[in-house]
Amino acid sequence: MPVDNIVVGLDIGTTKVTVVIGEVTEKGSLEITGIGRSPSHGLRRGVVINIESTLKSIASAVEAAELMSGREVDTVYTSISGGHIEGINSRGVVAVTGKGREITQSDIDRVIEAAKAIVIPMDREVLHVIPQEYIVDDQGGIKDPLDMIGVRLEAEVHIITGSVTSAQNLIKCINRAGLKVEGIILESLAAAKAVLTREEKELGALLIDLGGGTTDFIVYLDGAPYFTNVLPIGGAQVTGDLSIMLKIPVDNAERIKKEAGCCHFSLIEPGQEVILPGFGGRPPLAVSRKDICAIIQPRIAEIFSMVREKVEKKGYSKRLSGGVVLTGGGALLPGAVELAQDIFGYPARVGLPTNLGGLVGEYQSPEYAAGVGLVMFAAEHVIPSVREGGIKERTEGKLLTSLKQWFRNFFE
Repeated sequence: MPVDNIVVGLDIGTTKVTVVIGEVTEKGSLEITGIGRSPSHGLRRGVVINIESTLKSIASAVEAAELMSGREVDTVYTSISGGHIEGINSRGVVAVTGKGREITQSDIDRVIEAAKAIVIPMDREVLHVIPQEYIVDDQGGIKDPLDMIGVRLEAEVHIITGSVTSAQNLIKCINRAGLKVEGIILESLAAAKAVLTREEKELGALLIDLGGGTTDFIVYLDGAPYFTNVLPIGGAQVTGDLSIMLKIPVDNAERIKKEAGCCHFSLIEPGQEVILPGFGGRPPLAVSRKDICAIIQPRIAEIFSMVREKVEKKGYSKRLSGGVVLTGGGALLPGAVELAQDIFGYPARVGLPTNLGGLVGEYQSPEYAAGVGLVMFAAEHVIPSVREGGIKERTEGKLLTSLKQWFRNFFE
């Protein structure tokens, strides 16, 4: 199989780095052949604060994935997150110039460019421009206007911007680890790619990526993103709460959270106890699992409430018929789904990556959602035949092309 058919997703998080290696088969299907993970020590709330520590974490995760797949990694598609991320909705309008007023690809490109013409600070750059719908002569709801007849073409788009320096530091870490960055994608966009169904996106869905240092969320309506945001709070705060309240080291608190943590009282049976390991001469101590839940639940509830407040402020909270989908490492916490249903008032589920074949049991975890989504984006760019067509094909391929132009502007 040609090496060109290998695509790699690199998800650099605050608490861990995950790598997913995929291979596009001769039939055009995508299979996951390798995954790797490593603790992350060089980021705070999604932003690089120590380049040396970050590149070591990257190298370790990549090596693990290479060993599993038997392939060598040279280029990657990576995710970006952090409080600097901002999503804006915009509209562009152009006159149709094609022969016989037939809308051409050139017209579509021009209307997207017109929609991109917004004023942003010098220290920010456009990461993604994603069409929501096209309007031809006041007829809305059009997903692909190519070859239609019209005089006036409009495009409603969602523009995602981020800090130039945050992206530069991220790419510098990856380059110093001996890898080349082919594309950079918003983390929640990548996770949504892997876990949301087409029906959920059409009905209206809220995806919440519960990471270690950040909580990324994205609202889909009518098949396209309308709202993206990042909260600078995540699972690390839960671990910190446990460490402070139980008076135990952070490492022990993290282990207790993973092994005995819960964020919904209804799931805890009476009398359940957890043994806190002794340290520094202090003997082990038994604590009620309900007491642990009483520490974890308010923090997770606070995160969900903050998300709900922001979604309500935008006016989208009554349009989520597709429900709430939780992904990221925090989605593994027992009770997270039940708590989300209580707070949002919609059905909720844990979002597992799409079954792509290969190492099914290994990557079918919400922790790998963003990495798998990155690989799916990359595969569509590398092998056009695996695209699904329509508005998706026209935008996602161009999305990565524009990123290459962005890299040229800032890194060459």
